[in-house]
Amino acid sequence: MTVENPPKGPPLRRGWTTGACAAAAAKAATAALLSGEFPDPVEIALPSGRRVAFALARHDIAGDHATAAIVKDAGDDPDVTHGALVTATVRRGPPGSGVTYRRGEGVGLVTRPGLPIPAGEPAINPVPRKMIAASVGEVAGEAADIEVEISVPGGEKIAERTLNPRLGILGGISILGTTGIVIPYSCSSWIHSIHRGIDVARAMGFAHVSGATGNASEVAAQKLHSLHEVQLIDMGDFAGGMLKYLRDHPVARVTVAGGVAKMTKLAQGMLDLHSSRGAADLEALAAVAEKSGASPVLVDRIRAANTVAEAFSLAAADGVPLGDAIAAAAWTTAAAVLKGTGIELELLVFNREGDLMGKKDFLRA
Repeated sequence: MTVENPPKGPPLRRGWTTGACAAAAAKAATAALLSGEFPDPVEIALPSGRRVAFALARHDIAGDHATAAIVKDAGDDPDVTHGALVTATVRRGPPGSGVTYRRGEGVGLVTRPGLPIPAGEPAINPVPRKMIAASVGEVAGEAADIEVEISVPGGEKIAERTLNPRLGILGGISILGTTGIVIPYSCSSWIHSIHRGIDVARAMGFAHVSGATGNASEVAAQKLHSLHEVQLIDMGDFAGGMLKYLRDHPVARVTVAGGVAKMTKLAQGMLDLHSSRGAADLEALAAVAEKSGASPVLVDRIRAANTVAEAFSLAAADGVPLGDAIAAAAWTTAAAVLKGTGIELELLVFNREGDLMGKKDFLRA
């Protein structure tokens, strides 16, 4: 996953979550199952009460079931599910069963504890389930007994680009959304994955998690501590988002691992590490190097460096422990978020090759 800079220009177009699409498809299919006719467009209520309409991409009635599908439109957000076909097939359920859910092709199966849906259930999150039930109820009545099967053709392949496999959601994507609306570049799905990753690790009894800014630092931290994949949190640029969630959902030990540039930004007080939020300050980095024993010549070279990586290479060549100093300062920034939790925090700084450039050992925040 990568976080891109939002394009400049006109306001960005919002889109719809997979949950909203599933609810609309389920309502259209239920209407056809009961009346023989598909509403197109089909209108549903979002959790806010706002009503929106969706055009059907395909529909069919055959025997005891009806099927409707809607193309997921994520607006201007770089969502991996943009363009996916969210399909609902509905059947009458046993008397008294209410609205029940089945997973079709491309929808994941929950296999690990700690997620909002129990193991063994389709990966259709609680709010989408409520939206589907409410939408079906609009045409079938609140006491209707309807079985809803959600499928996303190609969803298993799409899920390979998400954190679902690591979370124990196998065989497809999750049906998500708390508002029904996708806000471009809000990165809500990434934050959601961070939170669920922590939840799963806690539920499986792990007392140590490691959040990393990228693949090289994640692999290096995993190797250093012999961590299970569930203990690995794809933090990306969202150090603040991960730490704030851990503050309210603590584990005993937390490792924050990242590349030299990202960890320098954290050391300089930034909790959002994306490049669009500001660059690392080479002048301040030079000052840290000076306090770490760098010569005046080296300080000037670091100040004039093209990148933080170059600055670290210059310091390493002269035997200046710049990485340890940055790790210590980054630890202070991160520890401020975790203050009072009793969590033991460790900071690791790696280069692009996965070599350890600096560290601050575990210490209670």
